[in-house]
Amino acid sequence: MPLSQSQRPLYEVKANLFKGLAHPYRIRILELLADADEVSVAALQSDTELEASHLSQHLSVLRRHHLVVSERRASHVYYRLADPRIRELLAVARALLLTMLSSDSDRLDAAQSLPAIGASQR
Repeated sequence: MPLSQSQRPLYEVKANLFKGLAHPYRIRILELLADADEVSVAALQSDTELEASHLSQHLSVLRRHHLVVSERRASHVYYRLADPRIRELLAVARALLLTMLSSDSDRLDAAQSLPAIGASQR
C-alpha cells in the first residue's frame, strides 16, 4: 500500500533520525553525551580519538538531525543531547542488540562489557 502524502513526511523525518544514528562514531559520541550534562569538543576528540575534521563532520550530522545541540563559551564549544529521550533510545537499542547477540557469545560478551549508558545521570 503506497504512503499518503500526509504519511510520507513523517516517515522521512523518522528515516532521517536513523540516518543521524547510522555510524559507529556517532553512536559513541551520543553515548559519551548521554553520560554527562555536556561535553567539550576537546573531550569528545580525546575520548573518540578522531581527528578534529572527522569529529566535526560527525557532530555536524548529529546537529543536522537534531540529535545534539552546541553552545560556544569563549574559545570552547560544548555539546549536549538535544533531548534526554535520546539517552533512552540508546539504552533500548543496546538492550535490543544484546538480545539479538545472545546466540553469539563472543559478540555478546563484548557488547555487555560496554559502559552503561547514562550511568552518571541516574
